Amino acid sequence: MPLKAFPVRLLAWWDQHGRKDLPWQHPRSPYRVWVSEIMLQQTQVATVIPYFDRFMARFPDLPTLARAPLDEVLACWAGLGYYARARNLHQAAQQVVAEHNAELPESAAALAALPGVGESTANAIVSQAHDVPAAVLDGNVRRVLARHAAIGGWAGKKGVSRALWEAARQRLPDARGAAYTQAIMDLGATVCVHDRPRCGQCPVAADCQARLAQAVHAYPAPRPKVGVREVRLHMLILTRPDGSVLLERRPESGIWGGLWSLPDSECLETLARDYRLDAGQLEALPHVRHRLTHRLLDIRPLRARSIRGAQKVQWNENRNWYGCKEWPGLGLPKPVLGLLQRYVNGESA
Repeated sequence: MPLKAFPVRLLAWWDQHGRKDLPWQHPRSPYRVWVSEIMLQQTQVATVIPYFDRFMARFPDLPTLARAPLDEVLACWAGLGYYARARNLHQAAQQVVAEHNAELPESAAALAALPGVGESTANAIVSQAHDVPAAVLDGNVRRVLARHAAIGGWAGKKGVSRALWEAARQRLPDARGAAYTQAIMDLGATVCVHDRPRCGQCPVAADCQARLAQAVHAYPAPRPKVGVREVRLHMLILTRPDGSVLLERRPESGIWGGLWSLPDSECLETLARDYRLDAGQLEALPHVRHRLTHRLLDIRPLRARSIRGAQKVQWNENRNWYGCKEWPGLGLPKPVLGLLQRYVNGESA
């Protein structure tokens, strides 16, 4: 069956079964599409929707986002993970204001030059915001194409990536770019799923090479396994008599980059020394285990109510005291917020 029939069948299916009520589709503006595509990087639609709605309520347009302090952006993002996306979004908004008169560029090349965008996301923005057919290659689309064209190997390899991009371009329609991009994403998300794909409901199953070879589950090849490293992290919950707690901004690189967090160290002695605390001042609290992509954090919280020694520690814009009423305005990692709510929230602030 000619490849030009692929988008015809896919669009006919989407017209009946596709998702048409996603919040970034109503209204479908370049800004809303851009924010949604950044959020959807490595995150499922159902998870993104409430974050997108809150983000739009706080930052309804690009100039508002560009003017906002980074802390407010991270606070809206807190819990969505992969925080470099939020920092890149904020930086890109400021760049668009400075270089493009606060209007997102219409060309994919100019969009791909913005922090955190890249070729696939740029094409997704162009196709959905301007209804121009453009090849996209997110995780769901890669799965559809790998199976339909029987492209083996891990997508992270250059040769495999080139083959997938070529397959994506070969199947583009001549029109209805926005609908097609959503359609192929929807097909991967709802029919051509990783486990138990619904081949009987697939509009392009008739010439799917993986199905014809009875090898659907062999495609796409999985990412090579990366070992999960367990990290023991001591976290200090240091409070003042007024109930405020000491928080520090984390470095931009590493876990929870740029977010506010409790002081921590893999070495208990180092943590106590840095904050002029004796072992007798530290109250050990129950451990918390938190899974990141390639790390398993064994968080060991320690509470200290006496700050006589800690008064000698130098405070600055990245280290300060915050009461519970101020936490919503900060970007706080989920396990840190949980610790604060459990052990500090009851105190006056």
